[in-house]
Amino acid sequence: MTALITSKRIVASLLLCWLSLGNAASVNAGPVADQSSDVVIPLEEREIRTAGIGTSPVVPERGETELSLPGTVAIPPSQLRVVAAPANGLVEAVLVATDENVTAGQPIARLRSPDLVEAQRQYLAAMADEALAADRLRRIRFLWESRATPERELRVVETEAINAKSRLDERAQILSLMEMSDADIETLRSSRRILSSVTVHAPITGTVVRRDASPGQRVEAAAPVISLASLEPLWINIQVPAARLPALTAGQTVVIPAYGVQGRVVRIGRTVDASTQSAMAVAEIGSANGAIRPGLAVLATIRISQNGAAQWSVPATSIVRHRDRAWVFVKDPQGFRARPVQVISETARSASVRGALAADDEVADRGIIALLSELAALDKD
Repeated sequence: MTALITSKRIVASLLLCWLSLGNAASVNAGPVADQSSDVVIPLEEREIRTAGIGTSPVVPERGETELSLPGTVAIPPSQLRVVAAPANGLVEAVLVATDENVTAGQPIARLRSPDLVEAQRQYLAAMADEALAADRLRRIRFLWESRATPERELRVVETEAINAKSRLDERAQILSLMEMSDADIETLRSSRRILSSVTVHAPITGTVVRRDASPGQRVEAAAPVISLASLEPLWINIQVPAARLPALTAGQTVVIPAYGVQGRVVRIGRTVDASTQSAMAVAEIGSANGAIRPGLAVLATIRISQNGAAQWSVPATSIVRHRDRAWVFVKDPQGFRARPVQVISETARSASVRGALAADDEVADRGIIALLSELAALDKD
């Protein structure tokens, strides 16, 4: 069967130069080729019948095409907050559980810390130094007004008072960073009573997605204790084969049929994973009242509009891969033309493609092994 077809190779050998310079990019990495990219495979009707080659008409498509791909639900990074230990110490208690909802300002953990005790001691020392500097400034100002001391000494004492006040403010800021509230600091100022533990509060309203520390555990300053997140909206990381990337654009509608929710594509990856030959597209969706959770594996359907480009439905069996491109064999008076196309989506029965096709074209969908063999043989001649 193949021998009958290869008898016509001499006619097609004029196209060998084009094949030797063919683009080795991915199937859909470039723009859709026009008819000048065709490879002519001349065949007579007798040879077509002998090879068992059958054809089907192409069908123009209207509206949107759906591309279904696997994805994983994730939390947008901007909605994730890691609550860290404000100082070195021992975790006395964790006051919330994983998956518990919390509100901003709610106590979530308690920490006992020697560093906190030292920071309070230094605050009280700075407060005493500031009071002493302020009292000395009042005395020197009185003496200067009575012309009993030079102005230079007044300026020196004023500078010392300013520095003492700055050190006190600095110590107050350190206590704030250690999760002491303004009320706690005011109590320390008035009662001089030093606290040995501090309560950590939730910085945002959200859900506890992870507990990084347990009661009785010693932690370093800035070590993670609890991770919180806002779970509305969520992201879906969709694995898109490199061959499908040209059809995607930001803003396209994404539907999760199993949950009846939809969102939109917000970002398309610029790099391709070498092992899977796929890139990551990110879609933003709602949580469906908590039905969609981070870590869930879903099937995402991307709705691809034609954007003015002609799009055709062809049998799935009519698509072949050769030289890292997708091809269809278009019937013409000389036999067939191998024409490169861009595959938008595929099912078991049909494929949506973009390419230089016409409404009256017919493509081979049976016996194409013989045509593919001839196309591959042209590379070797």
